[in-house]
Amino acid sequence: MTDKIKKFLESDLLEKYLLGTTSTEETLKVERYIAIHPEVNKTYIELQDNLEIFAKLHAMDTPDGLKNKILDRVKAEKKSHSKFYRYIAVACSLAFLFAAASFFFWNQNKSLKEENTIVNNKMKTIEDNMKQQLEDVRNQFIVLNNPKTKRYNVKGNTKAKELKAVAYINPVKKLSYINVKNIPNLPEDKCLQMWAEVDGKMINIGIIKDISDKDKLLALPYGDNAVGYITIEPKGGNKTPTVENIVANISYAN
Repeated sequence: MTDKIKKFLESDLLEKYLLGTTSTEETLKVERYIAIHPEVNKTYIELQDNLEIFAKLHAMDTPDGLKNKILDRVKAEKKSHSKFYRYIAVACSLAFLFAAASFFFWNQNKSLKEENTIVNNKMKTIEDNMKQQLEDVRNQFIVLNNPKTKRYNVKGNTKAKELKAVAYINPVKKLSYINVKNIPNLPEDKCLQMWAEVDGKMINIGIIKDISDKDKLLALPYGDNAVGYITIEPKGGNKTPTVENIVANISYAN
């Protein structure tokens, strides 16, 4: 394998091409390399298969009730519009009722606009959440398939011997994730909590509650020479880590 091909494979152009985020120039370059170089074509096929498997594992269902809410809203709008035309017809023959009908419709229309605003805001929130989840899935795919990603096995100390996890750190893309495989049995009044010290600041990542999905990746804040910690804390978690209860740490050092 030539240095040119090796450099191309170590970049993320193939991953970006698969996810449809390459520029026109990058697309032409990728397709040219796939057509000319067997090594690139083989890697492309493998990434294609991995992406298909990954997409199936992390498929996102449409939020429950979203379809019904949209249909109900459309029906409500049609109903309001039909009421409007009925009121106009009455207003043409009865001048006195025109003012009352107009006021009623104005009030109804105002309520409908307010409800539409609420629905639109909810749909915008759902859209933003889905975009964020899609970006997270994309980053996970890059981290798991990029050759520059470093893999670290994380084991608990004597206070949590059963703790097992795998950390994935990519210093090039500045992405880091952890996959918790197993957690120790703790007393009911205790829990495991994860932290990251980035640029001198301690960040609370959250409580490790459930590992029923043993393939789930948890995003870690990235920083040069950052350190991740897992501690035993009181039930419900702590605002700051209890240093004497550190059971594992993950170094990001290059």
